[in-house]
Amino acid sequence: MFEHQLFLNAVLSGLLLGGFYASVSIGLTLSFGRLNIVNIAHPAFVIVGSYAAYIINVNWGLDPILGGVLCMPLFFLAGVALYRFYNVCFEARGDEALRGLAFFFGIMFVIEVGLIIVFGVDYRLVDTFYSGQTIGYGSVSVPLRMLAPFITAVVLTLGIQLFLSRTFVGRAISAVAQDELAVRLMAINPIRIKQIAFGLAIMTASVAGALLIVIGPVEPSMGRQYIGRIFAIVVLGGMGSVPGTLLAALILGVAESLTATFYGPSWSPAVAFGLLLIALTFRPQGLFGR
Repeated sequence: MFEHQLFLNAVLSGLLLGGFYASVSIGLTLSFGRLNIVNIAHPAFVIVGSYAAYIINVNWGLDPILGGVLCMPLFFLAGVALYRFYNVCFEARGDEALRGLAFFFGIMFVIEVGLIIVFGVDYRLVDTFYSGQTIGYGSVSVPLRMLAPFITAVVLTLGIQLFLSRTFVGRAISAVAQDELAVRLMAINPIRIKQIAFGLAIMTASVAGALLIVIGPVEPSMGRQYIGRIFAIVVLGGMGSVPGTLLAALILGVAESLTATFYGPSWSPAVAFGLLLIALTFRPQGLFGR
């Protein structure tokens, strides 16, 4: 009976954790999966989102998640500007493979150092009315500090999917990912479409960062621990597939939670790479890949 209850709580915790992983990974699904831009600095932008939500919460008392939503336009504009710089310096010259990767490595370290200079190396956290509350049924309990980010992450993922499938710009993003030459022949500027897509990718980091600081304290270099996870999720779900990203994130969250519960938390980081190796062996195109 005890093992059964422990298993149910571990699965539920894993699903909630997976929802957060989806919010972090969805931006990389757009930039890496759709645009073939290896933005290894994406988790660093997530940490910037955490600190932005922290500043809004401390100074104006707004809920961190609401603060993350309010910062989305600023993150979108930052993403557009960053892509324009990347395009001029690397993509237009055909140097986006190795030099582009080095560029985003540099961006990641610049962000980390900047946050350390401004905020220091101490952990920062926020206090919300639901932070210490739980809801439960029987032996199963759900902390609201995990449930609120899960719901927000699912809404964000569904919103991105609807935008990509139901709007002209969203369909143009999919078209650019499949055949850029055909898009040019249709008199659509692929550079403009790509900068919108990259802006959306960075915009999601604003919300993901807010969710992260709701779940627990953050510090400037914390984003590094998510690099392997989010790349594994994007590949496992299928390159560029938003539903695949959500499903893969939930699978990884449950797998990590079960591993931490029954085998110890030290084994959890290896789960992402184990799932990635299995996926590359038996289904290299991913769960929703073609």
